[in-house]
Amino acid sequence: MPKMKTNKAAKKRYSYTAKGKVKRTSANSRHRLATKTSRQKMSRRANAYANKTNEAGIKKLLPFGN
Repeated sequence: MPKMKTNKAAKKRYSYTAKGKVKRTSANSRHRLATKTSRQKMSRRANAYANKTNEAGIKKLLPFGN
């Protein structure tokens, strides 16, 4: 039986909270910021949670709770 491996791309994008929810960073916060308002940029600083429909797939990619 081969070793289970963590998906490195998913590890960079997602992490777990203490209660087991999947945390992600907000999208559209990296470039082209000059056209976005201050309110848009400020709201994207906060982290968000992954959607419940995607959570099972993400947990397969991150089997060790990284």
